[in-house]
Amino acid sequence: MPGPLPPTEVYASERVVVLVSCVLSFLGSSLLVCTHALWPELRTRPRQLLLYLSLADLLSALSYFYGVLQDFDRTSWDCVLQGALSTFSNTSSFFWTMAIALYLYITIVRGSPTGTGLLCCFHVVSWGVPLGITVAAVALKKIGYDASNVSVGWCWVNLDAEDRVLWMLLTGKVWEILAYVTLPVLYILIKKHINRAHAALSEYRPILSRAPAFQPRTSIADKKLILIPVIFIILRIWSTVRFILTLCNSPAVQNSVLVVLHGIGNTFQGGANCIMFVLCTRVVRTRLFSSICCCHYDELDWPLQRSNNYWQCPEPHKNKDVPGPERTKPLLSST
Repeated sequence: MPGPLPPTEVYASERVVVLVSCVLSFLGSSLLVCTHALWPELRTRPRQLLLYLSLADLLSALSYFYGVLQDFDRTSWDCVLQGALSTFSNTSSFFWTMAIALYLYITIVRGSPTGTGLLCCFHVVSWGVPLGITVAAVALKKIGYDASNVSVGWCWVNLDAEDRVLWMLLTGKVWEILAYVTLPVLYILIKKHINRAHAALSEYRPILSRAPAFQPRTSIADKKLILIPVIFIILRIWSTVRFILTLCNSPAVQNSVLVVLHGIGNTFQGGANCIMFVLCTRVVRTRLFSSICCCHYDELDWPLQRSNNYWQCPEPHKNKDVPGPERTKPLLSST
């Protein structure tokens, strides 16, 4: 790797933008956690996985906020602590994001039963692997000041480490790049399966009384399935771009636009998840607004709505007129 570039100066305006992104992500992740805690109706397996992702994003937003606020200029004890926390939480967020995609693929496409064994496996991998990598990096003194060339004020892999590229890969970049490939593939396979299920169901739709209400919800779900990997890549790609520019020793890594996009992309994952799975999910949004406004919404349709919603319902609606394979592999409707 060429000699390190001079430190990237993070201007006050750039720091303010990234700090606001951290706050919004923190609030978004907190809202996801609160909805899970307050409403038992939403405690399904997909949203349980989303809870763990939100916890990782919550810790990530806090650690990044401290790092951007401090704007470190050297390795210190709090720099190492902040770098360790952000490394662990950020890497864990990658794993939980891929775990959700894998869970949906297994349950929807494969139709395989999932129990506590799969969840335990997700916990071991999504918490254990990041923790092991982070502990090893701290023990070997690989976490420290990185001149903001691959960060935005926070600490990550020590700039003086001879094998810094290897540790940059291990502590984030290799998992980030793996997610770029894995997420689109899994969600494309899920969407193809849902489209085939819709086609098979179309011949039965005339005799299904609830068909008119079913179609809009499935359309919303299809759009969200596309948006999940797209939003992830849009947010994370800028950190990968700056990483590659740093490897090439290019001064473009210090471009202000890239710095801001990197800062927002790394810190706003919790906010993006909140927008998709709280504000853009009708059932959750209605519950949330009714709680905030102290209004009494008619709850009679709540079980019906949940039965058409994979993210809110443990068991999808079953119709006797639909063939067996279409019943055993639930569709994602209004996520």
